[in-house]
Amino acid sequence: MIKLLALVASKINLLRNEILQIFSALQTGMSLEEQSQRVFGTVRAAFRSEKTLDIRFRKQQLLALERFLRDESQMLLDALHADLHKCTFEGDAAEIFLVQAEIAYHLNNIDSWVAPKAAGDKGVAFAFDTCLLHPQPLGVALIIGAWNYPIHLVLMPLVGAISAGCCAILKPSEVSSRSAAALQALDNYLDSECYRVVNGAADVATALLQQPFDHIFYTGGNEVGKIVMEAAAKHLTPVTLEMGGKSPCVVDGNSDLDVVARRILYGKFSNAGQICVSPDYVLCEKPVQSLLVDALQKAYKQFFKTDPKQSSDYCRIINRRHFDRVRKLIDPAKVKIGGEVDESELYIALTVMTDVGPDDPAMKEEIFGPVLPIVTVRDKEEAIEIINSRENPLVIYVFSSDKSFVDKVQRKTSSGTLIVNDTLSFILVPNLPFGGVGNSGTGRYHGYATFTTFSNMRTVMKRSLALEFLNKARYPPYTIQNLAWMKWAMQLKRTGILRLFSFLVIFLAIATIAILRFFGRLS
Repeated sequence: MIKLLALVASKINLLRNEILQIFSALQTGMSLEEQSQRVFGTVRAAFRSEKTLDIRFRKQQLLALERFLRDESQMLLDALHADLHKCTFEGDAAEIFLVQAEIAYHLNNIDSWVAPKAAGDKGVAFAFDTCLLHPQPLGVALIIGAWNYPIHLVLMPLVGAISAGCCAILKPSEVSSRSAAALQALDNYLDSECYRVVNGAADVATALLQQPFDHIFYTGGNEVGKIVMEAAAKHLTPVTLEMGGKSPCVVDGNSDLDVVARRILYGKFSNAGQICVSPDYVLCEKPVQSLLVDALQKAYKQFFKTDPKQSSDYCRIINRRHFDRVRKLIDPAKVKIGGEVDESELYIALTVMTDVGPDDPAMKEEIFGPVLPIVTVRDKEEAIEIINSRENPLVIYVFSSDKSFVDKVQRKTSSGTLIVNDTLSFILVPNLPFGGVGNSGTGRYHGYATFTTFSNMRTVMKRSLALEFLNKARYPPYTIQNLAWMKWAMQLKRTGILRLFSFLVIFLAIATIAILRFFGRLS
């Protein structure tokens, strides 16, 4: 009854927001483009007021975001359950707690991050000059979230935007409509001039993309990612694209397959496989396949004592379109575990298929659902060849105790992340930057990487107008002697004693010339 009431309340809230948006549009007579321009203009003006440059303001906003997650946690959990049948454990751990941990990490480090940093070795020629890297907020960011983790994937980048001093417009996914409506409550916590939640369908996102943002952060599929990048190109706006792809899972037969099975199954059933970093398919040698299936079956029974459909821990597919898409990837003749579907509940059981070929439907697209195909290879070298024959994945998972093989995979393949002997857990480490490469995305975030994503690491050089005689070598008329002096003074190859000696020589030379000139003026 409580869940039913929560569902009704979230629907009413969503309907209220839609009615307010429609009423506002009718009242003003503005098109979506004009409304987007007005919202963007308001946020741009807030950024130009320089209020976000104050570190105290940024900390206040981070604390306000943390308070939102604490105060509205039940509303968020109810919305996640309504959208994805996501249980409290998954919703709290992956959608709320991870963002809270990110906020704490930024609050703990923001003072050191915003401080100008010395550029390092400058060479003898610029030894007495100030050379800094000065973090500067990019400006107004557009953050476009995804439906599979509708809270996490909007708020995680927002944390970095706030700590970097940016303003932001948030566009949650309309597919996860209850969660999108719940995020509207951010207006009651954050500075509404600097941070705006804009809900709506694809036409709203299209209208927003016409605005000259200073950074666009998008999480989602490749096709929309291309649209985002094309729109950004019109304004030369930098983008962070967090997409996905078919992340392979290579299993070496020398591993403890019971442990391997539990870790793979955990990565695959979480959120019903609707994760960009979910293990998409398994590569293993033929003799390993049957042993692995037995271990997966054992883990399956450990996780779900009865039918997973009856388990409160098992999510549902987001909507009918994705349900139909994932169901078509299942070949009943190759199913060894699961395979059951229920259209009325958008339920697809955790399904393992064996002897899947490279041309099977499940291998032609990112699955993004609870279906795990196993592809057999003649040896481990062929596994590497198959990975390299496809687009660069977001993650490569390798289960092996053979260090030489792990090193070979690391050396010969390319992916956003490489994980050895586990799945998903790298997301929990805040100073491990997360992101793709090539077709799986561009840019990185989490921890300090999120701060730098929304920052212009501005180069600042400060020189004195004194000692101008040292610059004579760079002015015409040019001579071979001056060129040799400049090369010597600017090179950075010296180390240790020789480098120290060079600095002492130049220091003594400068001091001697300065003293001679000083006494020359006196005389």
